Amino acid sequence: MKKKLLLLVCLLITGSSLMAQSAYQWKTASSGGYTYKYVTNDPTKARFYTLKNGLTVVLSQNTKEPIIEFRLAVRAGSNNDPHTATGLAHYLEHLLFKGTDKFGTMDFAKEKPLLDKISALYEQYHDTTDPAKRKAIYAEIDKTSGLASNYSIANEYDKMMKAIGGQSTNAHTWYEETVYNEDFPANATDQFLALQAERFRNPIFRIFHTELEAVYEEKNRGLDDDSWKINEQTGALLFPTHNYGQQTTIGTIEHLKNPSLVEIGKYYNKYYVPNNMIIALSGDFNPDEMIKKVDKSFAYMKPKPLSLYNPAPEKPLTKVQKVDIYGPSAESVRLSYRGFAQNTTQSMLLDLISSILSNGKAGLLDINLNKQQKVLGAGAGYQQMKDYGIFTLSAQPKQGQSLEQAQQLLLDQINILKKGNFDESLIKATVANSKLGLLQAFDKNDFRVESITNEFILNRGVNWDKSLGSPDAMAKVTKKQITDFANQFFKDNYVVVYKHKGEDKNIVKVEKPVITPVNTNAAETSDFAKNLQSMPVNPISPKFLDYKKDLDFGKSGIAEVIAVQNKDNSIFNLTYRFDMGAWNNKLQPYAAQYLTFLSTDKYTAEQISKEFYNIACNYSFNVGNETTSITITGLQENFDKAVSLVEHIFANCKPNEQALVELKSRLLKSRENNKLNKTAILNGLTSYAQYGASNPFNHTMSNEEVKNMTSTQLLDILHNINNYKHTITYYGPQHLNTFTTTIGKLHNLPKEFSPEAPASKFSYANNTENQVYFADYDMVQSEIRWVRNGGLYTPTWTPKVTLFNSYFGGGMGSVVFQTIRESKALAYSTFAVFSAPDKKEKQYAMVAYVGCQADKMNDAVKGMNELLNVLPQTDKAFEASKYNALNAIETSRITKDDIIGAYFTDKKIGFDHDSRIDAYAGLKPLTFGDIKSFHEKNVANKPYTYCIVASEKNAKPEDMQKFGPVTKLSLTQIFGY
Repeated sequence: MKKKLLLLVCLLITGSSLMAQSAYQWKTASSGGYTYKYVTNDPTKARFYTLKNGLTVVLSQNTKEPIIEFRLAVRAGSNNDPHTATGLAHYLEHLLFKGTDKFGTMDFAKEKPLLDKISALYEQYHDTTDPAKRKAIYAEIDKTSGLASNYSIANEYDKMMKAIGGQSTNAHTWYEETVYNEDFPANATDQFLALQAERFRNPIFRIFHTELEAVYEEKNRGLDDDSWKINEQTGALLFPTHNYGQQTTIGTIEHLKNPSLVEIGKYYNKYYVPNNMIIALSGDFNPDEMIKKVDKSFAYMKPKPLSLYNPAPEKPLTKVQKVDIYGPSAESVRLSYRGFAQNTTQSMLLDLISSILSNGKAGLLDINLNKQQKVLGAGAGYQQMKDYGIFTLSAQPKQGQSLEQAQQLLLDQINILKKGNFDESLIKATVANSKLGLLQAFDKNDFRVESITNEFILNRGVNWDKSLGSPDAMAKVTKKQITDFANQFFKDNYVVVYKHKGEDKNIVKVEKPVITPVNTNAAETSDFAKNLQSMPVNPISPKFLDYKKDLDFGKSGIAEVIAVQNKDNSIFNLTYRFDMGAWNNKLQPYAAQYLTFLSTDKYTAEQISKEFYNIACNYSFNVGNETTSITITGLQENFDKAVSLVEHIFANCKPNEQALVELKSRLLKSRENNKLNKTAILNGLTSYAQYGASNPFNHTMSNEEVKNMTSTQLLDILHNINNYKHTITYYGPQHLNTFTTTIGKLHNLPKEFSPEAPASKFSYANNTENQVYFADYDMVQSEIRWVRNGGLYTPTWTPKVTLFNSYFGGGMGSVVFQTIRESKALAYSTFAVFSAPDKKEKQYAMVAYVGCQADKMNDAVKGMNELLNVLPQTDKAFEASKYNALNAIETSRITKDDIIGAYFTDKKIGFDHDSRIDAYAGLKPLTFGDIKSFHEKNVANKPYTYCIVASEKNAKPEDMQKFGPVTKLSLTQIFGY
């Protein structure tokens, strides 16, 4: 399961207990036989219940779409791991997907003795140090696990979630929490609650040694991640006593190699108790009915006395601690300060200070470093945990700049803050932007449940009133308070990490054990699953768009206007959409970057950023390959100001030769850094495989061309952008007629549009045999991607492609995931999809992926190739995939400005109506035979290009040659510079 750092407090910050606002007050009410608490003026209208067994349940009704978002969280994570068994909470999270004595098994009575034996063998393994004896014990574990797998049903939980319409099964573990997240259609509430209640009733730790290997792989992925190493070493120095720094969530290599199922069981029994858990639900339901159902489902849980992690206080940090970290990625510097506990005035001040320093527009780092191009990039942020926080400042050095010089520039901004050399209006603007952000975010169910869950983890939810009121609390902070606090807080008390480019000689990978593939029994179904799926469900009718009714079409001058009225609030979103991009003019992306640093005859570049921040509006100039957009967002009351300012900027921006010199230098440095990014390298290989040596990825200016570009060239693009054909789209509170009148006065248009330059064309590769494109990268793992062009877009294929992807390789319940990860333990991450193009003139691509240890590469390739060539048939899984695909359309509701986006998406692929209408009708008659035929014609026994990123020290050339002729591509070939 995916680990996740909860950084959503950038919007929902924990306010000071000393500054509670009267607008947000706790009240008590009763309805439907239950008493609950709520906070006045809460935009989420959340009801906080405490059931008789101590379980916290929070319900937030939102009827805009028939979907419900769910979180179940436990206030225990890696902080609660025993010091002798780190990584235990994370192991447990993985095992909560393996089933109980009622599901995930065909015959638990026969399975249990074997599982008990496996558990006992692990205890022997844990206590044995002799290598030969350990090897023998593990061989017995492997053998017994194979026997036990004759009774288990792998991934039955995921299959059931898929069968009832779930789309986002996942979980994560962090320091003080383990969180399980799902979404499900509103008509499947009874099925969903029955499954969740059973899931946590009596979890059985089956199929463990293959899951153990998946965690090994996860650990190895972390060893390849330089940012992971920075976080770990920073934490160790900031928290020499607290478990934030003394043990990691995933655990040490030594502990990973010596797991104890007994200890994992003890952890579950100790912490997974109702008085330490929350269930948060947001979506389309009646709260009075939902609370009854939740209560009935989880009433079996019994409370227990809790003994949570209670660390000794950390001693003050009194010196600068320096760390040097080496790895293949780009160099950077990070300064980290230890913050304060949640719900303190100090933490609220640090969150506010982080915005004063870095808000993307008008912060000190934004204006003084990024806008003046003194570094490649800089930022600041505050990360809040329960007991402490971490305040960070970071920068990437520009060309010729040392890490120490970049560090000093960051410290200079702290000194400016201490001296109070910043505009006090930043505080007011930060509050306005926070309120706007919350207004937008709380409209989404996932943000609601994430925020509520986070609030529970930090302080059991009792300060929800203060969290909602935190922007108002921040508004009362004075400039003097900030400077006084900054002078007390920012001293020589930080950890500085210098991330160097170079070989990390300390990496030790987690060695793979010998594992025999286990049986997945994919065709089997437990009685529990059969009963669950037979429960009655009221159908949900799909709601499709009618573009002629759901969109308003008009004109402003010679420009087409497409609008949707916002009837919910005062937010607007205005876009000028151009059907041209970097493929029409390679200079256009660089003009967009140059614009950031330009002044006009009225405003400096810095003043422009401050103006937008002060009115809580945003504007962006985004250049894609084929489309370009100028987007302005904010509150309608500031519409005229924001649009007029954007119009003024494009019409009156002036050259800045020094800024262009700095931009060129930064661009060349960024290009060097791109070549150090393994994900970018793999993406480049993929494009090379699809198109050949001349491809969209490397279609860019050479370094020499970058050096020679001029202000005149770039300004010509900026000054004339409105002269090219574009469509004006608007989502906001104004009616179309009012809007066209307003925009007609603000947006200058020519009498006729200028023709854009023809777009570059790329020819698809036509590979007739297997081949390998290889790129060398210093890493523990290997990244393997299969690529094959699949023919021009065909509208009638959409239902088959959707169903094929769902069944074959698009999720944890898919054939690929079950085989590669669950059965054979070859990878932590794997998928395979027949990817549809975004334009009718483009081709499909069959893309498969495995990220695994280099010494597993041969087995991983063999395993994936078997699936690409022979599609396993599991009728139950197919029916679940089909139901899931249909349900996804039935429950989807495209609203607001997403209607405009859907219109353009459909238009690009040749539809003048909602393409989901055709997809839905096409899905219904499909059989497994249709999908099998599709697989045979378009996937099986075809030549593939293998794109491999790995270390030459680990990936043997003779192994890769077995896949096909090997071509080692240089970074210049991949990136085009």
